Amino acid sequence: MLALAFQALNDARDVSEAFVMSTPKIQLDDTNSSMASQIEDDVFEKLKNKSNHRKNEDDLNARVSAQHNKAQERLAELVDDNSSLPVTVSSVRILNANRTRRGFLQRVVNPILSAKNAGEYTLQDCLSEVGKATETLNRFGIFKQPIKVFLDRPDPTLATSSPTDVDVYIHATERGTYTIKTGTEAGASEADAYVHAELRNLFGGAETLNAHGSLGTRTRSAYSLAFDTPILSNPDFKFQANGFASSTLKSWASHEETQKGGNSKLLWQAKNGSQHEFGYSGIWRQVTGLAEKASPTVRADAGDSFKSSVTHTWLNDQRDYPLLPNKGYLMKTVSELAGGPLGGDVSFWRSEAESQVALPFGDTGITLTAGLRGGLLYPLAQRGSSTAQHSRINDRFQLGGPTNVRGFRLSGLGPHDGPDAVGGDLYAAGGASLLFPVPKVGKETPLRLQAFINGGRLLSLKNPDKEGKAMDSAAVQKSVKQAVDSLSDGLPSTTAGFGIVYAHPVARFEINFSLPLVLRAREEARKGLSFGVGVEFL
Repeated sequence: MLALAFQALNDARDVSEAFVMSTPKIQLDDTNSSMASQIEDDVFEKLKNKSNHRKNEDDLNARVSAQHNKAQERLAELVDDNSSLPVTVSSVRILNANRTRRGFLQRVVNPILSAKNAGEYTLQDCLSEVGKATETLNRFGIFKQPIKVFLDRPDPTLATSSPTDVDVYIHATERGTYTIKTGTEAGASEADAYVHAELRNLFGGAETLNAHGSLGTRTRSAYSLAFDTPILSNPDFKFQANGFASSTLKSWASHEETQKGGNSKLLWQAKNGSQHEFGYSGIWRQVTGLAEKASPTVRADAGDSFKSSVTHTWLNDQRDYPLLPNKGYLMKTVSELAGGPLGGDVSFWRSEAESQVALPFGDTGITLTAGLRGGLLYPLAQRGSSTAQHSRINDRFQLGGPTNVRGFRLSGLGPHDGPDAVGGDLYAAGGASLLFPVPKVGKETPLRLQAFINGGRLLSLKNPDKEGKAMDSAAVQKSVKQAVDSLSDGLPSTTAGFGIVYAHPVARFEINFSLPLVLRAREEARKGLSFGVGVEFL
């Protein structure tokens, strides 16, 4: 029976191929094209012939499509009718993967071969395991899509073959070894030019090396070199190492910050779909290039510092389309521990949490999205000391701008010293947006109208006993309590507005008109139009 099933599969494929091969070719009639003195009737005749030929081509394409669909339906019926047939996978062969290590591929296809040892193994089980292996190969990003799969019977004359044997052929063509891109990017108050190079499958195990360099208006220069490799042929378990150097103009705080350092990470995905990232980073930072108008707070933090820290990120993103969600939710936490036994001259615990939910209104294309964010930077005593220093401007939170609290200038919320936004140690922000399809455009397009309201507070920790001095553990706890109480002291800084949203596959673009509703002293709001581009919006 298995032989009949495979014969039927081959027959269905042959029917489709035979139809295409036996279809008569259509040749346009141009015998009169060289005669320059033809009367106008010949011209109309030629136009009529072209119209007929086009109609014939459309009819031919329709027949080919109908025959192909019929063949696919027959294949589906055959697979369904024979899904319970017992099979034995005699071999798995991956074709055209010439640069990929055999041992790397062996781990991917082992479940196909080992599943038969668990008991009765059917054609449906075989197809399921082959599908999983193909999906795994796709996720490495080193093979062209689609990856094709063929099942065939081994030579029946072989002494070792049995009637239930099948051979699995996976046709996986490798992508090129490198990609180089150059271009320009424009965003909220920033534009830059970049070059990006990617080397794939360096050692035959889906390793990737990325080199990136850019020059811009705000990020003056940025260079990075990153290495990425899956562990044990598992795309859900990766190791990354990255070295970088950058120089960024902090226009909202009258200085420039340079960074040089590196980090290493382990990334893995849990069975419930959530993602974890655990890593270590060592970064030398320098606050330099101070403007003449730089405030005393900025000048006090000028110079060098070294941060040595471990971080953990947890992400559970169940939104259907993150850039423009119609339904689902997002939960994310980022935690960082710096200093102490890790060394460096800054010591703190920093934690952030974020959530978002998207609720559709039936099938109208109207969606309500709401989000909350919050963070705390808790100063710790440095090694060999019993007191904790105040946080540096390098490490504090910044709030305000077109991608979080709209209607405020970049880093426009929170503590200011003169003209400078100096950041804070504790913040909370929230927002809600109502998204509508654009009339006469349709809800299927990634274009929406939106009405929104955003708000937030950004506060700094202060020594409750001696302003400007280091704090012991009791003073730190007291300062944090005072700051948390202040979050609910009055209304948050708030804006409302409306605009238009476009979700490009790379980033989300917004043009909004904003109106500040609640504004605190020294905070910088922005009434009117603003433009935002990014991948994460409040």
